[in-house]
Amino acid sequence: MKRTSVVASVLAATMALSLAACGSSTTASSGEASSTADSTAASSEATAASSEATAESTAAEATGDFDTDQDITVISREDGSGTRGAFIELTGVEEANDAGEKVDMTTEAAAIQSSTNGVMTAVANDETAIGYISLGSLNDTVKAVTVDGVEATSENVSNGSYTLARPFNIVTNGEATDPVAVDFIAYCMSPDGQALATEDGYIGGEGTEYTSTQPSGSITVGGSSSVSPLMEKLIEAYKTVNPNATIELLTTDSTIGVSGALDGTYTIGMASRELKDTETAEGAQATVLAMDGIAVVVNPANTVANLSVDQIKSIYTGEATVWSDVQ
Repeated sequence: MKRTSVVASVLAATMALSLAACGSSTTASSGEASSTADSTAASSEATAASSEATAESTAAEATGDFDTDQDITVISREDGSGTRGAFIELTGVEEANDAGEKVDMTTEAAAIQSSTNGVMTAVANDETAIGYISLGSLNDTVKAVTVDGVEATSENVSNGSYTLARPFNIVTNGEATDPVAVDFIAYCMSPDGQALATEDGYIGGEGTEYTSTQPSGSITVGGSSSVSPLMEKLIEAYKTVNPNATIELLTTDSTIGVSGALDGTYTIGMASRELKDTETAEGAQATVLAMDGIAVVVNPANTVANLSVDQIKSIYTGEATVWSDVQ
């Protein structure tokens, strides 16, 4: 809206008030009518300007105006994250050194986030960013790219065509012995528990028939931030089945989930990856709660729609540093 229009409107309104104060009702009425007309015109002009800006924004989005010469902002999870462990293994970012030891080759330039939500927020707020998250947590604040031409969906994880997939594990120190833990794990693996996993976008099984023994007591479940959202729903559902039990949920990461189960900090641990040989050697026992895909996500403004596993590896090892490198 032009500055002169605003000034005119203000002057007209001021004149109308001045005339009213002098007792000239007729003139005041004319001033008010003039002010109303000016205000209506000003409003129309503002609406037109707003509509024009919206149209320009929509047009810019439609053209996919993304500068591929921008540097890639790499977002990764913290050490100890099960999602990171599975991701680097599945994409080849983890490599064996001369001694045969597995080494995480994630670029030092990567910005580290300690949770699924942290990764999503970082990617949603930076059009140059790339990250990876649990498929079950995917929402429209970020965009999942296809991997080797295959969409990240629960169906494609289930049929094996989407290769970035890993288990959600319940971890105990040997066989669970605590009555509440035994009953709760049985509920998680029941048709109702597995249905909850499937409803949430994970891949559950058919489940095993279950009748609660109604044990009383309290247990602690802790570990992976990727498993935690599903576990929270399972705990809430279990409370309606067995109100005698209390379950505390602590969200950390997969490595702490396993070690916590082994040292007794947690009655049940959560890990969003396969157990390591060293962990099973210490007595850690895993029960697969569900399968989950790992979605590779970018900002919605990014025009990149597909990446190969090799391209993803090149980004996370620092070989590809600008988006044009993976076009």
